[in-house]
Amino acid sequence: MSSTRPLSGLTVIEIGHSVAAPYAGMILGELGAEVIKVENPQGGDPCRGWGPPFTEDTATAFHAFNRAKRGITIDLTDPAQVDNLRVLIRDRADVLIHNLKFGTLDRYGLSADVLTAEKPSLVWCNLGAFGSTGPLRDRPGYDPMMQAYGGLMSLLGEDGRPPVRVGVSIIDIATGMWSVIGILAALQERQRTGRGGVVDTSLYETTLAWMTLPISAYLANGEIPRRHGSGIEQIVPYQAFETADGFMMVAAGNDNLFRRLCATIGRPGLAEEPRFRSNAERVVNRGQLVPILTDIFRTAPMAVWADLLDAAGIPNSPIQTLDQVISDAQTVSLGIIQQWAGSPALSLVGLPLSFDGIRPAFAKTAPRLGEDNAETVDRAR
Repeated sequence: MSSTRPLSGLTVIEIGHSVAAPYAGMILGELGAEVIKVENPQGGDPCRGWGPPFTEDTATAFHAFNRAKRGITIDLTDPAQVDNLRVLIRDRADVLIHNLKFGTLDRYGLSADVLTAEKPSLVWCNLGAFGSTGPLRDRPGYDPMMQAYGGLMSLLGEDGRPPVRVGVSIIDIATGMWSVIGILAALQERQRTGRGGVVDTSLYETTLAWMTLPISAYLANGEIPRRHGSGIEQIVPYQAFETADGFMMVAAGNDNLFRRLCATIGRPGLAEEPRFRSNAERVVNRGQLVPILTDIFRTAPMAVWADLLDAAGIPNSPIQTLDQVISDAQTVSLGIIQQWAGSPALSLVGLPLSFDGIRPAFAKTAPRLGEDNAETVDRAR
């Protein structure tokens, strides 16, 4: 590729808040699109206040989700300002993305039907809560609620203990990623037909997509999966074990790896026992095998086990804390932690993409509230 900004020349209007739509806009902006973030002039995106930590009075979280954008303010209750936004969309936008509550934009004359009729080449993307149809489409949605309602939390933690959630906004972020996939597909279709269209995704649909394997298993056998902490329902051993000085993940994901594991820990006979010979038998007899392995791993420090498992080609990993992750040689080598050289000083995680070995650079911090009004909104009048 000739550039790490393959979407240069595209203009995206993001009417987004919190995480899902802003994350989508950030991806598109990092890939070269001109992304214009639209915020309410009365305070803007609530994510601006999600701290501490703060970077110059703006939450670091806001910078993480809104770098690589320009910023304007529009009061959607003011018809004159809405008209300015419609002109901006008509004259400049290739894509509009939003994650407002279902039907909100319709009330202001900014529905998909209206905008795509005015500009047939527009790709209009809705990142909803529960989807564009169904009895729950009007309900608001947030990441933890979707983890609960979509069944993900029913699989996390351990049986007999309170439910837990994934500690990052995995549903929001993945919905942003799905929207980008849909937008790029719609833009590819537009190259053939000249017409845009409507892309719909939602937090709930994304949750169901994460649940592909457990839902498929349930539809096959009708059994509600148990919770296995760091483990997984379908593979054993595939979980964290306590060593003499900490926890490490061990992933003997097939029968060959399990035989090698048994040899490495000095118990080759375990792999020949009928109850443990195949993965299917190990899954059934998980309650017998895991305590045996737990007692063995507790007898030596993590570094000893890591050396032995590495030598045998058995996937394993320490459970690292964030400070260890940031300083890890692999993280440093990838260059994915990117520093902003200007003021304020800021370090963020870059895109997990490289083009011909080059990662898109950290080119712009998140905009101040209404930073580009004079150049963008006034120009649209």
